[in-house]
Amino acid sequence: MINNSQIPPLEDPTQEAQEPTVLDLYKSVTKDWGSFFNFIRSLWDARRREELDRALVNEVAQHYVSEPMPEQPVRVSYFPWRSLLAFFLALGAQSLLEPQNRQTNIAVVLYVLAAGGCIWAYFKNEWHLPALPVTWQTSDDLSTRTIPFLLSIVLALTAFWFFGGGVFTLVNVLLWLLAIGFLFWGLWVKRPKIEQENNPETRTKKMLWSALVLSVFAVTIFFRLYQIDSVPAEPFSDHAEKILDVYDISQGEYKIFFPRNTGREAFQMYWTLLVANVFGTGLSFLSLKLGTALLGVLTIPYVYLLGKEYGGSRVGLFALALFGIAYWPNVISRIGLRFPLYPLFTAPTLFYLIRGLRTRNRNDFLLSGLFLGLGLHGYSPFRMVPILVVAAFIIYVIHVRSKENRQQALLWLVILAVTSLFVFLPLLRYLLANPDIFGYRAMTRLTSAEAALPGPAWEIFLSNLMNGLLMFNWDNGSIWVHSVPMRPALDVVAGALFVIGVLLLIMRYIRQLDWRDLFLLISIPVLLMPSVLSLAFPAENPSLNRTGGAAVAVFIVSALALDGFVSSLSGVRSGRRAFVAYGVTALLFAASAFQNYDLVFNKFNENFKGGAWNTSEMGRLISEFRDKNGQTDSVWIVPFPYWVDTRLPGVWAGVPNRDFALWPENFAETLNVPGPKLIMYRVDDLETENALKVLYPNGVFSRYTSSYPDKDFMVLRIEQ
Repeated sequence: MINNSQIPPLEDPTQEAQEPTVLDLYKSVTKDWGSFFNFIRSLWDARRREELDRALVNEVAQHYVSEPMPEQPVRVSYFPWRSLLAFFLALGAQSLLEPQNRQTNIAVVLYVLAAGGCIWAYFKNEWHLPALPVTWQTSDDLSTRTIPFLLSIVLALTAFWFFGGGVFTLVNVLLWLLAIGFLFWGLWVKRPKIEQENNPETRTKKMLWSALVLSVFAVTIFFRLYQIDSVPAEPFSDHAEKILDVYDISQGEYKIFFPRNTGREAFQMYWTLLVANVFGTGLSFLSLKLGTALLGVLTIPYVYLLGKEYGGSRVGLFALALFGIAYWPNVISRIGLRFPLYPLFTAPTLFYLIRGLRTRNRNDFLLSGLFLGLGLHGYSPFRMVPILVVAAFIIYVIHVRSKENRQQALLWLVILAVTSLFVFLPLLRYLLANPDIFGYRAMTRLTSAEAALPGPAWEIFLSNLMNGLLMFNWDNGSIWVHSVPMRPALDVVAGALFVIGVLLLIMRYIRQLDWRDLFLLISIPVLLMPSVLSLAFPAENPSLNRTGGAAVAVFIVSALALDGFVSSLSGVRSGRRAFVAYGVTALLFAASAFQNYDLVFNKFNENFKGGAWNTSEMGRLISEFRDKNGQTDSVWIVPFPYWVDTRLPGVWAGVPNRDFALWPENFAETLNVPGPKLIMYRVDDLETENALKVLYPNGVFSRYTSSYPDKDFMVLRIEQ
C-alpha cells in the first residue's frame, strides 16, 4: 500500500475554539511593525478590524494542532520466512567479508541471494520500511520583524569589518552574536503546539520509553568514554600541532583560523581549552581526546532525532544504538583531532533541514543554517555539506507540484543560507583576505598543488568513488591512526542491515517517489566526497575521518531496515511473535556491541600501539629529571627520520610549548649548558652515539626498555 504522506495537520475536532486573550492580541500586534500599523489603522477602519479579529482567532487556533499519524504499510500476518531468510543470508555474507575469514566470492553470492529474498519479501508485504512522517500542508506568510532584521544586517556588516584583523576580540564577537540574535528575532515565527494525549496510560508509556532511550544512551556514552585515558595510547604529530594552537589561545592569541600545519578551523582549539579548564586536564593529550569524545557524545541525540524524523521513535532508538556502539564513529571521536566535528554538525543540519521541508516551518531553516555555519568552523570536510543542502532543495523542488511550494522552498533556502553566512562571518572575512591559506589543505588533495596526480583525474575519481562506496562492507582504508586497516567500516549486523536498507529504500522510492528517500540515498556519496576527492593521494581514500558525516546517514539506513525487520517478525496481533522479534533484536545488538567493543578496545588499540611511538615514556623521563633537578632546559631528544616527534614528550611532561629537538650540528653547544643533562636518541643511531661519546666520555649510556615491542631508545645521563 502506498503511504499517503501529503496530508495537512488536523486540528482537534473535539476541542472548542479558543477565544483570543489580551495577551494573544498583544503578541499578535507586536510581532512586527506591519502588524502594529495594521492594528492602529483598524481602530478607525471597521473592515480592517474584522480582518484582524478573524486573523487573531485563526492564529490562536493554529497554536494547537494534532499531528496526523502516517498510514503504515500493510504487512502479512503469517510468519515472514522470506524476510528471515534474506536477513540471515545477508548476515552470512557480511560475516564472510571479515578480514580473518574473508571469502569474497561466496559472500557476493550470498548477498545476491539475500537481495533476491529481500525483493521477494517486499512484494509479498513481509518486509517494508516504516512509513515516513506526514508532510504538513502549511504556508509561510513571509512575515518578519523589520527593525530587528535590519539591525541584524547592520550589525553583521559592522562585525565583518571588525573581523579584519583575523582574531576574535570582545567587540567583534559581541557584534557578531548580536547580529545572529537579531536575525533570529527578526525571522523567528511562533510554531503550532502539537496536541498531546495526557491520560495516565499515555504518560506511563512515555516515561517507560524515555527510560529505555536514556538507558541506551548511557550505553553509548560508555562506548565513547571508556578507557579514554589509554585508548588510543599515544599522540602523533598532528596532536603536537593542536596543543601548540591551544597554547597560543591560552597566551591571548584568539585566532579565527590557525595557519599552522596547512591550516585548521578554530572550533576544536577553543573547545579543548574549555575542556582543559573545566576538567583540570591541562594542555594535554587527554584534553584533546576527552574533548573530541564529548563531541562524539553530543552527536548521538541528533542521530536519534534524525532517525525519528525518518520513521518514528523506534527508528530513532535503533539509530541511536547502532551509531552509539559502532566502531567507526567511536574511533574517530576518541583520536583527539577534529574528526567528530563532521558528523556532529551534519546530524542537526540535516535534521532541521528535513523536518523544515516536511513541516514547512521557517524556524527549522534558521536552526539548520545555524548548525551549517557552525560546522564550517569545525572540520574542513564539512565544506561538502552546503552542497548537500542545495541538493536537498533541488530534489525537493523537483518532487513538489505546487508553484507556491517551489517559491517557498526558494525563500527557505535563502533564509538558511543567510543564517549560515551570518554564523560563518568570521571565517568569511578571513577567507576573503587569505584564500590561499584557507583552501590550501583541500587543494593539496584535490589538485597537483603538492604532488602530481598519479593518473587521469576522472579515472582516479571513479576508482575512489567505488572504493568509498565499498568501505562500509569491504575495506575502510589502510590509515592505522584512525581505523583498523583493511576491514569494513561497519560491523556484521550493521553492514548486513545497511545493504538491505539501501535496497528497500530504492524500491520504496520507485513506488512512492518521496523526495526524502532519494535524498537519504544521495546524501551518502555526497558526504563521502571529502575522501573521494583525494585525487592527488588516492591511497588516503577511503578514510574514516573524512567520511564521518556519511556515518549519520548510513546508520539511519541500517536502523530503517532493522525497524522493518522487527515489524515483519512481530506480526500484527501475536504477542508471542512480538516477544520473539524483540528478543532477536536484543541478540543482534548484543552481537554488534561485542564485536564493536573488540574492534575498538582490542584490535584498534593493539594496532595503534604497534604504529605509534612511545613518547609517553620519554615524557616520564623528562618529568623525573625535572622533579630531581628543578628544570628541563638541559633535556634533549636527537631527531631521527620517521621516529618520535620531539615536541610530544614535552606535552606528556607538562611542557607543551617546547621542542626538545637537539640536532647533531648543535651537539657541541650542550657543553656550555651547566648542570646535569639528559639526552635521548634512537637505538640504531650509531652516528649520534659515537659523537656523544666523544663529547661526554664520562657520561652514562643506557638502553631504556620500553613496554612497547621494538620501541627501546637510548638515554645519556651527564651528572655534571
